Amino acid sequence: MCHGRVLELSKNLGAFQFSYAVVTDTHVNFGETKCNSEFEINQLANGRFRYVVQDLNRLDLDFVIHLGDLVHPEPGLPDLYERAAECFRQQVAQLRHPLHLLPGNHDVGNKPIVWGPGAVACDDYIALWNEHFGPNYHAFDLYGCRFFMIDSLIINSGLAVEATQKSWLEADMAQASAAGLSIFMHTHYPIFLTAPDEDEHFDNLAEPGRSWLLGLMERYGAEAQFSGHVHNFWYNRFGATNCYTLPSTAFVRQDYAEMYRATPQPGTEGGRSDLGKLGYFIVQVYAHGHVCQWVRTFGAVAAPNRLKAQPENQLTALHPLQNPHSRFGFDMRQNWLEVVEIPPSGSLDEFDRKRMRNDYVLMALVEAGVRRLRIPATDLLVPEHRSRLEDCAALGFQFTLFSFGYPNQRLLEAVRDAEGLIDTWEICHVIEELPNVVEAVRPVVTSSGIALYLSLIRTREDQESTGGQYHHMIVHGFSPTDTTQISQIAQLPNVVGLVFRTEGGRSPWQQAHSVLGICLSYRLKASLHIRLTKGSPGSQQTDDKWVAGRLAEAVAAAVAFEDIHVFVDTFADVDRGYYRRHGVVDRFYNPRLGFAVVRHLIAAFGQCSDWVPDSTPSRMALISSTNRRAIFAKTGALTRTRTLPIAGSMIDLLSGAQLACLGEPQQEDILTSLWPPSLWISDA
Repeated sequence: MCHGRVLELSKNLGAFQFSYAVVTDTHVNFGETKCNSEFEINQLANGRFRYVVQDLNRLDLDFVIHLGDLVHPEPGLPDLYERAAECFRQQVAQLRHPLHLLPGNHDVGNKPIVWGPGAVACDDYIALWNEHFGPNYHAFDLYGCRFFMIDSLIINSGLAVEATQKSWLEADMAQASAAGLSIFMHTHYPIFLTAPDEDEHFDNLAEPGRSWLLGLMERYGAEAQFSGHVHNFWYNRFGATNCYTLPSTAFVRQDYAEMYRATPQPGTEGGRSDLGKLGYFIVQVYAHGHVCQWVRTFGAVAAPNRLKAQPENQLTALHPLQNPHSRFGFDMRQNWLEVVEIPPSGSLDEFDRKRMRNDYVLMALVEAGVRRLRIPATDLLVPEHRSRLEDCAALGFQFTLFSFGYPNQRLLEAVRDAEGLIDTWEICHVIEELPNVVEAVRPVVTSSGIALYLSLIRTREDQESTGGQYHHMIVHGFSPTDTTQISQIAQLPNVVGLVFRTEGGRSPWQQAHSVLGICLSYRLKASLHIRLTKGSPGSQQTDDKWVAGRLAEAVAAAVAFEDIHVFVDTFADVDRGYYRRHGVVDRFYNPRLGFAVVRHLIAAFGQCSDWVPDSTPSRMALISSTNRRAIFAKTGALTRTRTLPIAGSMIDLLSGAQLACLGEPQQEDILTSLWPPSLWISDA
């Protein structure tokens, strides 16, 4: 079925209700570029917040929430604090949406700590906040939801106001739950960053306040909890609650740059000025849930008394839960679930390491709208990884497992226990052993309803017999020319599909056409593995335009061919070892050109849930059941090819800009350059 509005595709979420924005850690200074910080990037905080205010003004929102650290000078410097507060008020006076505030540690002082030199929250500092910004905690209702703005700085403080807030919150959450309201909680401090029982550090809540707040969330079934403070992104799932920690609009906390296996770029102040990680959230609330969209600002600055140029009509990105197409995904080569230890920085923490995940890979996947991920057996067998898969499934991800050889009993039991989490299993072995592999896994795949796909390992003899150069490298996957082997496998019971390898010199779109013709004759499906490499293991592929074009074909093939899954062989760059190559994001998990193409294609094709090929294999065009057509073309290349002009939109796949137009583009041969790439879609 084809829908005019993307929001109607969110079947599990129900009807769209409203949206709001969440910003945090703006760190407004006491002058436009006057700052009491030694870091140069902090001087731009006011201009960056001004840009965000102007960006929010162009959006259709019901309100905006600020999670604290409104200003940079702490209340222990009352003169600078008051001047910064005035700068903040001047900026938000231009905001056209209602604004709800809660305090951060720069606004009322830190949580109770003895190891840091910063000011600690006290009655005088809270009074200063009340004078300039209003109450330090409150709640409000809208459309069947209650939004709690909690002062997390006073938790565990022993102040009288802590007891007052505690009594209020317990009673108000109980009343909201009894009234059937969805509960959204907002704090400055994250309750925890990696695990509910983690040790206290500068960036989480200490006990007993932590367990008290988590207990309330669990007892009353909070839908979501948002926090700031750490200037980086994390996502956790606690019971039925999605917990989000948001990046800042102003700067990145560079002590967490240790999460990346890469040296901070020159000029970034050790990672503090990693511009791809600055921005805010848009929260879309539905009848049965919510989704969060990350808006990257890339550190853009708006000058005083000057409005930023209004962007062209932009394509609205999709969250995985909104994406009706689940056949495109990535091979998660790097460990995207690992917990690393952040060394004490000597600034905010000094006495132990902090155990953290790098959730920027998750944020990028959500931002792109990707739904399917191909994972190794390790992600199912390691308890921490397995638990994390459950968390990510709540965001709409679906998982394809891959393994080699005969699965041992431990893996078989893990697969059986993952019913509903793993829906596809790809197993690779030499051709002679594949029948025995099928026999070994039949009971599990049958009882769990898992689709079994088989992949052929290429032996040295296979490679030499086909004229290939032997590189001591693993090659697996069927080829459309393997007709004898395919006919053998087609006779095996419980086999749903075959895995096909698509080398760098082969078009993914054309490979999909070839593979489908073979598989359908045997009533099999296919899993297409798209290589982002060309040449030998020692070569390096860094052509982002080539990668982006290949990704465009891969997404189109997955959307157009109902019986084909398509996996791209890496999400992040592989910058060392063999087959070095660019992915969709770099090693800091900031987007490359291909990321924009994937994100915008997923959003464009998400307008309809059913597309089929509408062209020869040499040209990329699709058509929906309601006769909407999609054609790939060069940006700006619009030629009327029919007697009657057809209304549609030309979408720039790099920027997401949409231009309404009459006429359709000339269908270019995919073997020619389609750069810069666009997609034309006819109107409904």
